[in-house]
Amino acid sequence: MSKVKCDHCRLEFDKDVMIEETIDGQKRYFCCKGCQGVYHLLKSEGLDSFYDKLGDQALEPAKEVGEDLEKFDLEGFTKRYVKERPDGLREIHLIIEGIHCSACVWLNEKVLHKTPGVIEASINYTNNKAKVVWDPEEISLSQIIQTIRSIGYNAYPYDPALQEERALKQRRDYYARILLAVFATMNIMWIAIAQYVGFFTGMREDIKNILNIAEFALATPTLFYSGWVFFRGAYYGLKNRFINMDFLVATGAGLAYLYSIYAMITRTGEVYFDSVTMIITFVLVGKYLEVLSKKQAVDTIDSLLGSLPTEVVVVRDNEKALVSVENVEVGDIIEIKPGEKVVIDGVIVSGEGSFDESSLTGESEPVYKKVGDEVLSGSILLDSVIRYKATKDFSTSLLSNIADLLEESIAKKPYLERLANQISGYFSLAILSIALLTFIGWYWHTRSFETALIVAISVVVIACPCALGLATPMATLVGVGEALKRGILFKEAGFLETIAKADTLVLDKTGTITKGKPSVVGVEYFGEFDENIVYTLTEHSNHPISRGVWEYCKKRGFDKLLPIKDIKEIKAKGLEATIDTKQVVGGSVEFLKERGIDVKYEGENSVFAVAIDGKLAALYELSDELRERAAYAIGKIKEMGLDVWMLTGDNERTARKVAKQVGIENVKAKLLPQDKSAFIDHLHQKGKIVIMAGDGINDAIALACSDIAIAMGSGADIALSVSDVVLLDEKPIKIYEAIRLGRRVFLAVKENLALSLLYNVIAVPLAVMGYVNPLFAALAMSLSSLTVVGNSMRIKFFKV
Repeated sequence: MSKVKCDHCRLEFDKDVMIEETIDGQKRYFCCKGCQGVYHLLKSEGLDSFYDKLGDQALEPAKEVGEDLEKFDLEGFTKRYVKERPDGLREIHLIIEGIHCSACVWLNEKVLHKTPGVIEASINYTNNKAKVVWDPEEISLSQIIQTIRSIGYNAYPYDPALQEERALKQRRDYYARILLAVFATMNIMWIAIAQYVGFFTGMREDIKNILNIAEFALATPTLFYSGWVFFRGAYYGLKNRFINMDFLVATGAGLAYLYSIYAMITRTGEVYFDSVTMIITFVLVGKYLEVLSKKQAVDTIDSLLGSLPTEVVVVRDNEKALVSVENVEVGDIIEIKPGEKVVIDGVIVSGEGSFDESSLTGESEPVYKKVGDEVLSGSILLDSVIRYKATKDFSTSLLSNIADLLEESIAKKPYLERLANQISGYFSLAILSIALLTFIGWYWHTRSFETALIVAISVVVIACPCALGLATPMATLVGVGEALKRGILFKEAGFLETIAKADTLVLDKTGTITKGKPSVVGVEYFGEFDENIVYTLTEHSNHPISRGVWEYCKKRGFDKLLPIKDIKEIKAKGLEATIDTKQVVGGSVEFLKERGIDVKYEGENSVFAVAIDGKLAALYELSDELRERAAYAIGKIKEMGLDVWMLTGDNERTARKVAKQVGIENVKAKLLPQDKSAFIDHLHQKGKIVIMAGDGINDAIALACSDIAIAMGSGADIALSVSDVVLLDEKPIKIYEAIRLGRRVFLAVKENLALSLLYNVIAVPLAVMGYVNPLFAALAMSLSSLTVVGNSMRIKFFKV
């Protein structure tokens, strides 16, 4: 009975069971209704060129649409996996199952781009991870999944726990291939020793032939099973018109194998089966160690979400219930016990205890917290039982945000990495050309095909674009992980490179150099008034000065909120509103003067002045504490050669007082937000590379203007959103550590590039001259990659 291929999935079936259809005068065969439907869908959308790109590659038959689609639109699923964007769009990361090649990527992206409501769809071919952005008012996620399934693929949400499972499967696969390769290599080396001894002392031809066949039997599974990863990588590289390291390894080992078969059959020359197994074994072990190193480097990132509990104890109406973290709402009361990890941010309402925040800040010292204190997701309760009120949901809590930012940071490639990748592509082509010229030159010189081929194989095998390609990503990957351990979050790996080149540091005063929690140290009243007015006014501002006055009023018992309307906050100046029929203005001395109110102050502290119905009512003097080791950190930064500036909206005397305490000579006071950004632009005009560190709304514009923006972890949301680096531990010493780490990573990148280039400059000419045989070429190639990986791992031992 004749068999025919399905015109969609390319799988063969008996002709009698196929669905036959005539399309455009040609007979088409389909194994099922699903494949027939997909074929018509692609043809109607003008995407039938997919089959030309696919070639003879077989696909999974089109999947029937399952009944599980509704789960993708459930609230719990949306909270856990879907990101709500400020523009109203939604975003998700999916793993696409069934992708074999670039044609599959092309098809999925084309179909999704043509789907109404899908704004963006990009798929990473290396890990099958897709980023999809869509408009929920036009299309649902379940419809997007249905579209993917309708063309023969499947999709599920990206989950770190599942990624760990996939990584484990990959490691097991490598392990099995290495075991076979090592077994074959050890045995073939005993045979090779006998061959070499026989070469010098003499050996009967029939014994030599038996040994050759034994080597062939050991080399064949090594090449085609253990070495299959290189042939597969070479195939996909060629399919995408790119010559990669896999192609060089596959070419070198394949040519040595083919020539050895020829020598074995014709009984002319020597066989090189031992070199074949050595090439595959050494390079495969090197690649396996790279996989382990990369996994170790990103473990810090995936373990963030992978180790989190999926359920928490929620207390409602004095009854406890286990609730999925995705279903916890803002305002819910959560109970945690000793040893449990906080999953959702909140504020303690009952109990007190110590928390381990080392995974967030890098500080091993437990932090004591009581009622009213904030608890952060990722911290671990060490003692007692505590109940706290959720202030955020799971998707917007600190740990989820960190994981999202880290995911983005690793996806974005630094400039040096992009450059190295471009060079790697040309490098491989150049090596093949050199190898061809070497073969021609040696054949012309020696008239020996065997000698010329072996020298050319050595050239192909010894060259290592892999080391060049690993130089930047390996160092930055380790750098991002190490920074996180120290409580420093780089939003992009490329920012490590930029911060290393910076020559100027600009610091905001409040919240950066000082703790940002000023307290009232003195008050001058200019008449009697209801201080609840001041409490009501400052209630509507998040500025540290306003919060300090609010706390002072509350402590004195003035905590009654009065009727308020027409409230207006002028950034970096103050507030004005109508409170209980009175016109109230509060803020800096300059702000009140602008409103025509006569105010005089000659002291060195920060001031919050209040006027009621055009008359000065009170002057609140506030002082702020310096952050821990601020002077030491700034001193160390200056030792590194950076110019340090302090910018503040505060008065000149207060600014000079703080600057003197921490050793800063360059000060700019009484600055509005736009003045700060203008000053940074002025520094840019002088050719400076500027780091700006701040924590408030007033700093957002200046942060956006700087080359590297550093935000404090508890700062305003807008400051965090425009920043490039977030300090989870808010000590100024962390700014110094971030700069030092950036410089260490950048040094490692330059060392890696230098090592890989130096290796090739020395190794390739030696191979061309015939001083290196394929066996040592394979060993040298693996060692060059491992040297780059090892040098990058040294960053883990970096000390400030």
